[in-house]
Amino acid sequence: MPRLTFLRTLLAALVVAGAATVLPAPAAQAATTHQVLMSGYAFSPRTLTITAGDTVTWTNQDQAPHDVKTTSGPASVRSPMLDKGGTWSHTFTTPGTYGYVCTVHPNMTAQLVVQPAAAPAPTVHRHPTPAAPTTRSAATMPSMPMEHSSKAAAPAASKKNEGSPSPTASTSTSASAAPAAAQPALDTQNAASATRPLNPLLLLTGVVAGVAVLCLLLVGSRSATASRNDEPGTS
Repeated sequence: MPRLTFLRTLLAALVVAGAATVLPAPAAQAATTHQVLMSGYAFSPRTLTITAGDTVTWTNQDQAPHDVKTTSGPASVRSPMLDKGGTWSHTFTTPGTYGYVCTVHPNMTAQLVVQPAAAPAPTVHRHPTPAAPTTRSAATMPSMPMEHSSKAAAPAASKKNEGSPSPTASTSTSASAAPAAAQPALDTQNAASATRPLNPLLLLTGVVAGVAVLCLLLVGSRSATASRNDEPGTS
Protein backbone atom coordinates (compact mmCIF):
# COMPACT_ATOMS: atom_id res chain seq x y z
CA MET A 1 0.00 0.00 0.00
CA PRO A 2 2.70 2.63 0.79
CA ARG A 3 4.35 1.93 -2.56
CA LEU A 4 1.03 2.38 -4.39
CA THR A 5 0.42 5.67 -2.60
CA PHE A 6 3.91 6.86 -3.56
CA LEU A 7 3.30 6.01 -7.24
CA ARG A 8 0.00 7.87 -7.23
CA THR A 9 1.62 10.95 -5.67
CA LEU A 10 4.47 10.86 -8.21
CA LEU A 11 2.00 10.57 -11.10
CA ALA A 12 -0.02 13.54 -9.83
CA ALA A 13 3.14 15.64 -9.46
CA LEU A 14 4.19 14.82 -13.04
CA VAL A 15 0.76 15.82 -14.37
CA VAL A 16 0.85 19.16 -12.53
CA ALA A 17 4.42 19.86 -13.69
CA GLY A 18 3.52 19.10 -17.31
CA ALA A 19 0.50 21.39 -17.19
CA ALA A 20 2.57 24.20 -15.71
CA THR A 21 5.41 23.77 -18.21
CA VAL A 22 3.47 23.77 -21.48
CA LEU A 23 0.33 25.87 -21.75
CA PRO A 24 -1.79 25.24 -24.84
CA ALA A 25 -2.63 28.20 -27.03
CA PRO A 26 -6.01 29.72 -26.27
CA ALA A 27 -8.75 28.42 -28.50
CA ALA A 28 -9.65 30.60 -31.47
CA GLN A 29 -12.64 32.83 -31.02
CA ALA A 30 -15.79 30.85 -31.74
CA ALA A 31 -17.65 31.84 -34.88
CA THR A 32 -20.73 33.99 -34.26
CA THR A 33 -24.06 33.83 -36.05
CA HIS A 34 -25.74 37.18 -36.81
CA GLN A 35 -29.42 37.65 -37.63
CA VAL A 36 -30.82 39.95 -40.36
CA LEU A 37 -34.61 40.28 -40.65
CA MET A 38 -36.48 40.97 -43.86
CA SER A 39 -39.43 42.91 -42.48
CA GLY A 40 -41.47 45.84 -43.79
CA TYR A 41 -39.63 45.58 -47.12
CA ALA A 42 -36.33 46.44 -45.48
CA PHE A 43 -33.27 44.67 -44.11
CA SER A 44 -32.81 45.08 -40.35
CA PRO A 45 -30.16 46.05 -39.50
CA ARG A 46 -29.24 47.86 -42.70
CA THR A 47 -25.54 47.98 -41.69
CA LEU A 48 -23.88 45.05 -39.92
CA THR A 49 -20.24 44.56 -38.93
CA ILE A 50 -18.93 41.04 -38.42
CA THR A 51 -15.62 39.16 -38.28
CA ALA A 52 -14.29 36.89 -40.98
CA GLY A 53 -15.56 33.40 -40.21
CA ASP A 54 -18.90 34.63 -38.83
CA THR A 55 -22.23 33.50 -40.27
CA VAL A 56 -25.19 35.73 -41.23
CA THR A 57 -28.71 34.32 -41.31
CA TRP A 58 -31.48 36.14 -43.17
CA THR A 59 -35.13 35.48 -42.20
CA ASN A 60 -38.11 36.66 -44.26
CA GLN A 61 -41.02 37.95 -42.16
CA ASP A 62 -42.95 39.60 -45.01
CA GLN A 63 -45.77 38.12 -47.07
CA ALA A 64 -43.81 38.93 -50.23
CA PRO A 65 -40.78 36.85 -51.22
CA HIS A 66 -37.26 38.29 -50.82
CA ASP A 67 -33.72 37.29 -51.69
CA VAL A 68 -30.10 38.49 -51.11
CA LYS A 69 -27.70 39.46 -53.89
CA THR A 70 -24.40 41.34 -53.47
CA THR A 71 -23.85 44.42 -55.61
CA SER A 72 -20.29 45.14 -54.42
CA GLY A 73 -17.58 43.55 -52.39
CA PRO A 74 -14.61 41.19 -52.65
CA ALA A 75 -16.87 38.16 -53.26
CA SER A 76 -20.21 37.52 -54.93
CA VAL A 77 -23.11 36.16 -52.83
CA ARG A 78 -26.59 35.13 -54.05
CA SER A 79 -29.37 33.52 -52.03
CA PRO A 80 -32.42 31.59 -53.22
CA MET A 81 -35.83 33.25 -53.10
CA LEU A 82 -37.23 33.13 -49.60
CA ASP A 83 -40.92 32.99 -48.84
CA LYS A 84 -42.44 34.08 -45.56
CA GLY A 85 -40.72 32.27 -42.71
CA GLY A 86 -37.86 31.14 -44.94
CA THR A 87 -34.21 31.48 -43.79
CA TRP A 88 -30.85 31.39 -45.48
CA SER A 89 -27.33 31.50 -43.95
CA HIS A 90 -23.91 32.30 -45.37
CA THR A 91 -20.45 32.31 -43.75
CA PHE A 92 -18.19 35.17 -44.82
CA THR A 93 -14.47 34.34 -44.92
CA THR A 94 -13.15 37.18 -47.09
CA PRO A 95 -12.78 40.53 -45.30
CA GLY A 96 -14.20 43.59 -47.01
CA THR A 97 -17.36 45.71 -47.43
CA TYR A 98 -20.32 44.08 -49.12
CA GLY A 99 -23.34 45.88 -50.50
CA TYR A 100 -26.41 43.78 -51.24
CA VAL A 101 -30.02 44.15 -52.38
CA CYS A 102 -33.29 42.25 -52.83
CA THR A 103 -33.70 41.67 -56.53
CA VAL A 104 -37.47 41.62 -56.19
CA HIS A 105 -37.56 44.93 -54.37
CA PRO A 106 -34.58 47.11 -55.48
CA ASN A 107 -35.29 49.65 -52.73
CA MET A 108 -34.28 47.02 -50.13
CA THR A 109 -30.55 47.70 -49.80
CA ALA A 110 -28.10 47.02 -46.96
CA GLN A 111 -24.37 46.85 -46.19
CA LEU A 112 -22.22 44.23 -44.54
CA VAL A 113 -18.69 44.93 -43.24
CA VAL A 114 -16.42 41.90 -42.68
CA GLN A 115 -13.34 42.58 -40.54
CA PRO A 116 -10.22 40.37 -40.51
CA ALA A 117 -10.13 37.75 -37.80
CA ALA A 118 -7.59 38.20 -35.00
CA ALA A 119 -4.44 36.08 -35.34
CA PRO A 120 -4.30 33.22 -32.82
CA ALA A 121 -1.89 33.74 -29.95
CA PRO A 122 1.32 31.67 -30.18
CA THR A 123 1.86 28.74 -27.88
CA VAL A 124 3.57 29.78 -24.67
CA HIS A 125 6.17 27.47 -23.20
CA ARG A 126 7.05 28.08 -19.61
CA HIS A 127 10.22 26.55 -18.34
CA PRO A 128 11.07 26.33 -14.67
CA THR A 129 13.27 29.20 -13.62
CA PRO A 130 16.50 27.93 -12.05
CA ALA A 131 17.16 29.23 -8.61
CA ALA A 132 19.69 32.03 -8.46
CA PRO A 133 23.08 30.93 -7.12
CA THR A 134 23.55 31.82 -3.52
CA THR A 135 26.23 34.45 -3.07
CA ARG A 136 28.32 33.87 -0.04
CA SER A 137 28.66 37.08 1.86
CA ALA A 138 31.77 38.20 3.64
CA ALA A 139 30.06 37.51 6.95
CA THR A 140 29.60 33.79 6.09
CA MET A 141 33.03 33.31 4.52
CA PRO A 142 35.38 31.33 6.77
CA SER A 143 37.89 33.71 8.25
CA MET A 144 41.59 32.92 8.18
CA PRO A 145 43.18 32.70 11.65
CA MET A 146 45.17 35.77 12.60
CA GLU A 147 48.28 33.70 13.14
CA HIS A 148 48.18 32.35 9.60
CA SER A 149 47.44 35.80 8.24
CA SER A 150 50.44 37.22 10.05
CA LYS A 151 52.64 34.41 8.79
CA ALA A 152 51.36 34.87 5.27
CA ALA A 153 51.95 38.61 5.41
CA ALA A 154 55.45 38.29 6.90
CA PRO A 155 57.15 36.87 3.74
CA ALA A 156 55.49 39.52 1.62
CA ALA A 157 56.70 42.26 3.95
CA SER A 158 60.22 40.81 4.00
CA LYS A 159 60.32 40.59 0.20
CA LYS A 160 59.00 44.12 -0.08
CA ASN A 161 61.62 45.50 2.32
CA GLU A 162 64.46 43.33 0.94
CA GLY A 163 67.34 45.44 -0.29
CA SER A 164 66.23 48.58 1.59
CA PRO A 165 67.33 49.47 5.15
CA SER A 166 64.68 49.06 7.77
CA PRO A 167 63.48 52.12 9.68
CA THR A 168 64.66 50.57 13.00
CA ALA A 169 68.17 50.00 11.69
CA SER A 170 68.36 53.54 10.32
CA THR A 171 67.18 54.97 13.64
CA SER A 172 69.71 52.91 15.63
CA THR A 173 72.53 53.97 13.30
CA SER A 174 71.57 57.62 13.62
CA ALA A 175 71.30 57.36 17.41
CA SER A 176 74.73 55.71 17.72
CA ALA A 177 76.29 58.17 15.29
CA ALA A 178 74.99 61.19 17.24
CA PRO A 179 77.13 60.64 20.41
CA ALA A 180 80.15 59.79 18.28
CA ALA A 181 79.75 63.04 16.41
CA ALA A 182 79.16 65.01 19.64
CA GLN A 183 82.27 63.61 21.39
CA PRO A 184 84.89 65.29 19.09
CA ALA A 185 83.03 68.57 19.44
CA LEU A 186 83.16 68.31 23.26
CA ASP A 187 86.89 67.50 23.19
CA THR A 188 87.54 70.43 20.89
CA GLN A 189 85.65 72.74 23.29
CA ASN A 190 87.70 71.51 26.30
CA ALA A 191 90.96 71.97 24.41
CA ALA A 192 89.95 75.47 23.45
CA SER A 193 89.14 76.25 27.08
CA ALA A 194 92.50 74.92 28.21
CA THR A 195 94.51 76.90 25.71
CA ARG A 196 92.54 80.11 26.20
CA PRO A 197 94.90 82.82 27.78
CA LEU A 198 94.00 84.31 31.17
CA ASN A 199 92.35 87.69 31.27
CA PRO A 200 95.03 90.39 32.04
CA LEU A 201 92.66 92.33 34.20
CA LEU A 202 92.02 89.32 36.39
CA LEU A 203 95.80 88.70 36.63
CA LEU A 204 96.46 92.34 37.62
CA THR A 205 93.74 92.23 40.24
CA GLY A 206 95.30 89.14 41.76
CA VAL A 207 98.74 90.72 41.85
CA VAL A 208 97.42 93.91 43.54
CA ALA A 209 95.53 91.87 46.09
CA GLY A 210 98.68 89.90 46.89
CA VAL A 211 100.79 93.02 47.28
CA ALA A 212 98.14 94.59 49.55
CA VAL A 213 98.13 91.53 51.76
CA LEU A 214 101.91 91.57 51.99
CA CYS A 215 101.91 95.27 52.88
CA LEU A 216 99.39 94.73 55.61
CA LEU A 217 101.40 91.90 57.01
CA LEU A 218 104.59 94.00 56.93
CA VAL A 219 102.92 97.00 58.61
CA GLY A 220 101.46 94.75 61.26
CA SER A 221 104.78 93.16 62.04
CA ARG A 222 106.51 96.56 62.37
CA SER A 223 103.79 97.88 64.68
CA ALA A 224 104.17 94.87 66.88
CA THR A 225 107.95 95.34 67.05
CA ALA A 226 107.68 99.03 67.94
CA SER A 227 105.17 98.36 70.70
CA ARG A 228 107.46 95.81 72.29
CA ASN A 229 110.35 98.29 72.23
CA ASP A 230 108.34 101.01 73.90
CA GLU A 231 107.43 98.85 76.92
CA PRO A 232 109.19 99.87 80.28
CA GLY A 233 112.09 97.74 81.24
CA THR A 234 113.06 97.13 77.71
CA SER A 235 116.27 98.87 76.64
